[in-house]
Amino acid sequence: MLILLPPSEGKTPPRRGSQLDLSRLAMPALAAPRSKVLAALVALCQSDEAVVAARTLGLGVTQHHEVARNARLREAPTARAERIYSGVLYEALDLATLTGPDSRRATSWLAITSSLFGLVRPSDRIPAYRLSGDVTLPGVGPVATFWSRHLDAAVREAAGSGLVVDLRSSTYTPFWRPGADLAKRVATLRVLHEVDDTRLVVSHFNKATKGRIVRALLEEGTAPRTPHRFAEHLTALGWTVEVGPPGRAGTRIDVVVGQL
Repeated sequence: MLILLPPSEGKTPPRRGSQLDLSRLAMPALAAPRSKVLAALVALCQSDEAVVAARTLGLGVTQHHEVARNARLREAPTARAERIYSGVLYEALDLATLTGPDSRRATSWLAITSSLFGLVRPSDRIPAYRLSGDVTLPGVGPVATFWSRHLDAAVREAAGSGLVVDLRSSTYTPFWRPGADLAKRVATLRVLHEVDDTRLVVSHFNKATKGRIVRALLEEGTAPRTPHRFAEHLTALGWTVEVGPPGRAGTRIDVVVGQL
């Protein structure tokens, strides 16, 4: 089973650690496109026009330190990706506290979508960086379009013959879309908050619930092989689940929660 996660804009910069080595990241077939995006991002942020770089990256006036951090990415200390990403989903998932087989499943099941690296495993050592999925990077173009040309083979290899569970946010779904042959093995998961017969997607709690769901899957250890089996598994774990029809992006699975 392969579980695709979104990144978090919030990241925790490590105070010390080895420098980035692209050759040591998982999915080595992505080394060349990773190198191209890294070079373009560093060049942008090393230019004399910090204001232009910040505007290109969608950063406000109080975030110019992110430009300086990007300029030093090749020399910056690295840490495991599970410690770098620090948003709501990752706080709820709390990968660093998993041990034994649960931790090994996280390493083999999880792949984090990254505007800089395409996909990374939780154990990959990366620096803290700032590059959102909706950025158009000089020399690369829209990063989502760029990665859409490179990720399919990596996703297929990582998934093997198993299920792909897609938890990515709308910003990162264009990075990879399943072909018609693979869509039947893709489950796209959405969290809905139901109050007084009204259902809403609430961003903060959507992310937190997804983190809790993934942790429960890692701790339980079963790897369903079809979207419907996956939905049954979530139900057995205590979630309220509704299954939609198959589509081009896979089978949509809604998890409905009344309390957040």
